Amino acid sequence: MNNTLKHWREAATLILAAGAHHGNMLSKIQNLSQQALPHAPKGISFDYDVLLLKRSQKSGFMPNAFVFPGGLLDASDFSNDWIKIFHKYDQKPNFGLGLVKQNPSGRSPMFVTDRTKFGSLLPSEVAFRICAIRETFEECGILLVVPENSDVEDNQNITSISDHDPQVLGKWRREVQSNPLQFIQLCKEMRCVPNIWALHEWSNWLTPVFPNTSSIRRYDTAFYICCLQKKPLAIEDQKEVTSFKWWSPWEVLEEFKSQNIWIPPPQFYELSRLCVVPDIHELHRFTHRRALEGCEQWMSVLVHAEDGMLHVLPGDDLYPDEPDYTGEKKKLYSRDKTIEDIMKDSVRCHRYLQHNGIAHLCVDIEQKYKHLTPLSTDQTQSAKPKSKM
Repeated sequence: MNNTLKHWREAATLILAAGAHHGNMLSKIQNLSQQALPHAPKGISFDYDVLLLKRSQKSGFMPNAFVFPGGLLDASDFSNDWIKIFHKYDQKPNFGLGLVKQNPSGRSPMFVTDRTKFGSLLPSEVAFRICAIRETFEECGILLVVPENSDVEDNQNITSISDHDPQVLGKWRREVQSNPLQFIQLCKEMRCVPNIWALHEWSNWLTPVFPNTSSIRRYDTAFYICCLQKKPLAIEDQKEVTSFKWWSPWEVLEEFKSQNIWIPPPQFYELSRLCVVPDIHELHRFTHRRALEGCEQWMSVLVHAEDGMLHVLPGDDLYPDEPDYTGEKKKLYSRDKTIEDIMKDSVRCHRYLQHNGIAHLCVDIEQKYKHLTPLSTDQTQSAKPKSKM
C-alpha cells in the first residue's frame, strides 16, 4: 500500500518474550562470558525465552533461517472494517496506543504515509500491529487477542494469553491462512480484538542492497516486542515454518556462533539488545516506558574488505552520507584492508561482521530514542577503537 518506497514490500514481525526459568544457566553464562563475549555481565540468568521459527528450505527469502514470527502486510490489515472492531477505542489517539513523540520528519515512511490516499482510515501504528498479530497466528498458532469489552488500561501489564478451544482455533487458523480478511471475521465471531496494546514498537529494518542480486526480495519491516507471562502453545504450520524453538537470547547467539543455526543480522542485533535485560519484568517495564519514543529506520550497507564483509549501520565511520537505498546506482563499497585493520582504524563503530567464520557485533555509538545498546561481541581486535582526542 505504500508506493513511496516501491523497492520494498511492507511487513511486520514480533519478538515474543515469555517467562521461563533457567536455573542451570547461571554457571554456563558465567563461563561463556569469559570466552565468547568479553563484555558480558557476569552472573546473569535469564528468566525468559524468545520464540524463533525456522523457515522452510523452499522459502524464497532466507530459507532455513531462524526468525521471529511475522510476515507481509496484507490489504486487509488496513481495512476500514477494523474501525468497527475497535469502535470502543476509536476516540482515543491511535485507538489507545497514544501518539509517538518522534518528529514526523524522522519517522519511517511506513508510519507517516497518508493511507487515506489508498482509502484507509486506520492508523498505521494499528495496522502494522494487526499484521504482526495475524502473521504470528498464521505461522505458529499463537493468538494475541483480548475480549471486545477490555479496557486499554487492563492491557498495560505483562500479557497473558486467553485459553480458546484448540479445534476452533485450528479452524480459524486455516481460514486466515487461506484469506487474511478472515481475521476480521474471527474477531467478530469470537467477540475479541487484536491486543495491539501488548505490542510495543521496537525497531524498523530495511533489507539491504546485495551486489549482483537485483531480484532478491526486499522488505521494510516494523519490529514489535511483546512480553508474556508464560510460554503459550505453538504449532508450526509445516508450510512457511517447519519447526520452532524457545530459547533465551543468550542461547540463540551461542547456537548461531556454534554454527548450529543461522539467524539474519537483524535478529542477531535485536537478540544482542535483549541480552542486556535478562529479567522479563524489567524488559516489560522498559518496553512500556519507551513505547512512544519512536525508532530509527535502518538499512545496513555492505562494505567489502580483503578477507570478509561488514554490514555497517547509521552512525558508523564507514556509513555513506547518501546510501544507495534502491540499488539503482550499483554502488559497491569496499576497502583495500583486512577486517582487523579496518577495526583498528575505526573511531565510531556500528557494524555487524563475519570474521574467521564467527559473527561479531561492534557498537560504541549512543542509541537514539532511549533504546538499548546491544551487547558488543566484537573480537577482531583486543584494543578499543581509537579515540578522536
